[in-house]
Amino acid sequence: MTRSTRQRERQAEAEQQDEEQEGVRECPECNSDNLVKSSDRAELVCDDCGLVVEEEQIDPGPEWRAFNHQERQEKSRVGAPTTQTMHDKGLTTTIDWKDKDAYGRSISSKKRSQMHRLRKWQERIRTKDAGERNLQFALSEIDRMASALGVPRSVREVASVIYRRALKEDLIRGRSIEGVATSALYAACRKEGIPRSLEEISEVSRVERKEIGRTYRYISQELGLEMKPVDPKKYVPRFCSELELSEEVQTKANEIIETTAEEGLLSGKSPTGYAAAAIYAASLLCNEKKTQREVADVAQVTEVTIRNRYQEQIEAMGIHS
Repeated sequence: MTRSTRQRERQAEAEQQDEEQEGVRECPECNSDNLVKSSDRAELVCDDCGLVVEEEQIDPGPEWRAFNHQERQEKSRVGAPTTQTMHDKGLTTTIDWKDKDAYGRSISSKKRSQMHRLRKWQERIRTKDAGERNLQFALSEIDRMASALGVPRSVREVASVIYRRALKEDLIRGRSIEGVATSALYAACRKEGIPRSLEEISEVSRVERKEIGRTYRYISQELGLEMKPVDPKKYVPRFCSELELSEEVQTKANEIIETTAEEGLLSGKSPTGYAAAAIYAASLLCNEKKTQREVADVAQVTEVTIRNRYQEQIEAMGIHS
C-alpha cells in the first residue's frame, strides 16, 4: 500500500467520524429527527413533542439583527457607536487605570511606572492643540449641566452638535466657552421639546442668566435655529409632579392654558409663569390648594407674576374668585 493511499484512507476515516458526530440526531423522547434550533434562547428543541434536547448553546452569530440585505451590509462588530458628546467622537482608546494584567494579577513596580507614563502621554496626545482642548472642556461642561438637569442623552447629542457648529462658524470668538456651551444646551432642550427655563439653566451653569440669554439669541440667529415659542403645557407635568398634585389638577391646568391661549393672553408672557398660574388656579378649582409661594418656588417665578397671570386667566374663563 502506497503512502498516498494510506493518506486518502485516513482522510476518509476522519470525514466519516465528522459525519457521525454531525449526523442527524434524534429526540430521546419520541425518536423524531425534527429538531429545531431556537436562536433567541440558544436551545435545540424537538418540533414534535417540544422537548428541549440541548440548552445554553453558543451562538456564533452577530449580536445585532438585520431584516434585509442593506441592513446586513451596514452592520458589523466595530465597537461602541460614535458620539458627538466627546471631542474625538469616542474613536480613541483609553488605558485602564487599574495596575493589573490580563489575569487580574498585580504588576511589578517597574511596569506600574511605565503604565503611568503611557497614561500621561495618552491623555496628552488625545488633544493635539488648544482648539481640541477647548472643545473637550466645552463638551464636558455640557455633559455636567445635562446630568444636573436630568435631561436625556438625545439632548446632549443635539447640544454638542450645536456647539460644534458654533465653533466651526467661529461664533465663540470674544465669548466665554461656558456661555456658548450653556446656550447650546438651552437651545437643545427647546429643540427636543424638553424645555428648561433660563433660571434652571443658570442654576447649574457658571455664567449669569443675562449672558446665557444674550449668547443664545446670538447663536440662534447666526446658525438659523428655528425656535418655536415654548408651550406652557410642557411645564405642567413636571411642576405638578414636584408639587405632588393629582392627574385631575394637571388636566384642568392644561384646559385653562388652552382656553386662555386661544383668547391671546399668552402673547408676550413667560411660559413658566403662565403654566404656574394655571396650576395654581387648577389646584383651587380641584380642592387641592397650594399656596402661591409653593408654586412660585417650583416654577422659579415671583408670586406677583402668578397673581397677575392668575387674575387674567380666571377673568378670561369667566370664573369669579
